[in-house]
Amino acid sequence: MAKKRILSGMRPTGPLHLGHLHGALANWKRMQDEYECFFFIADWHALTTDYEKTGGIAQNIREMMMDWLAVGLSPDKCTMFVQSHIKEHAELYLLLGMLTPVPWLERNPTYKEQIVQLADKDLSTYGFLGYPVLQAADIIMYKADGVPVGIDQVPHVELTREIVRRFNYLYGQVFVEPQSILTETPKILGLDRRKMSKSYQNGISLSDSPETVRKRVGEMITDPQRMRKSDPGDPDICNVFSFHKMYSPAETVDEVNRECRVAGIGCVACKKKMAENLAAFLAPIYENRRDLAENPAVVDEIIAAGDAKARETARATMAQAREAMHI
Repeated sequence: MAKKRILSGMRPTGPLHLGHLHGALANWKRMQDEYECFFFIADWHALTTDYEKTGGIAQNIREMMMDWLAVGLSPDKCTMFVQSHIKEHAELYLLLGMLTPVPWLERNPTYKEQIVQLADKDLSTYGFLGYPVLQAADIIMYKADGVPVGIDQVPHVELTREIVRRFNYLYGQVFVEPQSILTETPKILGLDRRKMSKSYQNGISLSDSPETVRKRVGEMITDPQRMRKSDPGDPDICNVFSFHKMYSPAETVDEVNRECRVAGIGCVACKKKMAENLAAFLAPIYENRRDLAENPAVVDEIIAAGDAKARETARATMAQAREAMHI
């Protein structure tokens, strides 16, 4: 039986961090062996909120592709491409925009949330309101059976399904209604106990050297109630301990859990233990990435090959869409 097809993407807005690794890339790496995968760098989507600052996008595209390759995504197993290199995305976005009711976009929960959260930016643009239509075009262009998402992104996929149903009702069966593939992701907080985010600059990047990882771990906030080394701590509310559970051996986790509660280990020593284990976990990614940085032609070739494969599929899809619409 043919593998089912999935599609997902990321916006190139800055360095990828541990949140991206565990929130998406680890799942993608597993899925590339189970599905026919299309993964794209969503540079047009980056413009929806950062249209005033476009200078770093080109470099971010290269950096993102190196991150993907370094964690184990393989061009032999999945198609990796750049959204703006496939102009058919823009054409389908335009056509879908002609038939998508504005109220569908205005009720999008993410639209409402980001208007509030990003109040310092002018988001009263057509592009920001209409980005779910571009997202729908990205997905259905490749007739994806599924889209790996977290629970908060399910409404986006449902909107895509509504757009597909409307198109197919008007013009005939062309597109597939994609399903949401819910992915469980561990909750990873940043160094300051807030959500790990590029905008907060509180993450540990996949491109960080072992020395940088150790330095960043040293800046982590621990149990806020433990003021002195002699004070007993509570690992259950300590972010460093949550990292121990992900990156340290079981015996180390047990030791820290026990000793912290009786002030048998200080926060500095605890961080140092975790930093070594985290640095060891990230070392292969860092080494792979360094090799790629030294061979930029290899990265360019992989992008070009992925673009070519995606373009071939997109052209075939658009030929069907145009025929159905008689244009």
